[in-house]
Amino acid sequence: MFQRVVTKVPMYDQDAVQPMRDELTAVGFKELMTPEEVDKAIKETQGTSLVMVNSVCGCAAGSARPGVGKALQNKTIPDHLFTVFAGQERDAVDRVRTEYLKDFAPSSPSMAIFKDGKVVSMIHRHDIEGRSPEQIAQKLTSLFEQHCSHPGPSIPPEQYAQVVHAVACGSSIPRFNQ
Repeated sequence: MFQRVVTKVPMYDQDAVQPMRDELTAVGFKELMTPEEVDKAIKETQGTSLVMVNSVCGCAAGSARPGVGKALQNKTIPDHLFTVFAGQERDAVDRVRTEYLKDFAPSSPSMAIFKDGKVVSMIHRHDIEGRSPEQIAQKLTSLFEQHCSHPGPSIPPEQYAQVVHAVACGSSIPRFNQ
């Protein structure tokens, strides 16, 4: 029987980051937990995919996650929504960064739009910091209109209205001893 060996342990307590995960899965994202899941999602998925590198930082809480959720209420969205969590499933994040985003500096939070496995647009942390969720949503919806054709929203508006935004940042989450 095959057992997966995790080479890099999570940096933060799973319970502390769960609300940050839930915020994205509530709006339709699928979490990629292993390098193999990353490969399957990006290489083998046809159409457009939004891949978000989630993070415990303040700009993820204040702008990136709320902004992406708002953008996914647009009439046009990507075909697929995937997320990896920086500092948590570190092998999966490394695969995204070294295999699929190798032409870009590592950045978290960040978002990339892929079309048939190729990056067509990238939003780095420096594009997120200091911007409101509305500004992030506006940037993303513009990119969705340019690259995507799947009808939105990702979830019904009444369901989106119930999404709880995780406002904690990593500075208040104790790191595991490493």
